[in-house]
Amino acid sequence: MYKTVVLDDIFGISGLITEQRYRKDLKRHRSLHIYRGMPNADYSIVTSLRRVCKDKREILEPTILATFTKYAALEDPSIEKSIWRQMILGQHHGLPTRLLDWSFSPLTSLHFAVSENNLDNMDKHDCVVWRVDVDELHSMLPEKYQKIMQETKTTVFSLKMLQEACSGPKEYDQDMMGKAMLIVEPPSIEQRIINQFSFFSVVPIDMDDVAVFLNEHTEKTVKYVIKKELRWQVRDLLDQLNISERIIYPGLDGLSQWLARHYYVMDD
Repeated sequence: MYKTVVLDDIFGISGLITEQRYRKDLKRHRSLHIYRGMPNADYSIVTSLRRVCKDKREILEPTILATFTKYAALEDPSIEKSIWRQMILGQHHGLPTRLLDWSFSPLTSLHFAVSENNLDNMDKHDCVVWRVDVDELHSMLPEKYQKIMQETKTTVFSLKMLQEACSGPKEYDQDMMGKAMLIVEPPSIEQRIINQFSFFSVVPIDMDDVAVFLNEHTEKTVKYVIKKELRWQVRDLLDQLNISERIIYPGLDGLSQWLARHYYVMDD
């Protein structure tokens, strides 16, 4: 069962962004947490494939990826060699996929939690940052996935490791049986992935709501609910720490989003 922590002052935020543990073997402080920020605390954790295709997602996923690859190969011919790379590139560009975005950075996730397309909604509802322990999540993986991690001495899957573990989504779903999922670190195909410190969870096709799975199968997951009264203060703090659209989305699009929010005028 996950733990819910309500943050209603800025001191609680400082606790969220400084979570680490001391590793005696390394004599360093390290974190094995990944984070996902969402602008509304009531949102379910569902993939874009689930939202768009609903109960037809298993049938439509191969068609979506095949069609995407047919046209996207002109820009990146290498995606024809790997269905997982197709999925990652598609996710990056807004294609409905089974992947969910996470970040190793709590600051990046806070950015997504305290951001809104319509800034008038900033004080209308609480937002949320989910924290998941990667070690706990990967302890549930089938034996062949565990073996690959042991051989490579890593805690997060690379694209190469994922391709070694299974041939594609169908085999992955058979392996996981809706009772486990892994975290993959995407290749640095674009500066945005690097800046956001991005990771993806590969969600089995029959896992409807990841929050339900985390509640039933994990004990170290934390749901940080940030009260609506605090959102603008956290947003302004992140700007001071240089965490903004200008950094999250490098380029003119991010710059324009940042300026639009920076000069937003509050209602009287």
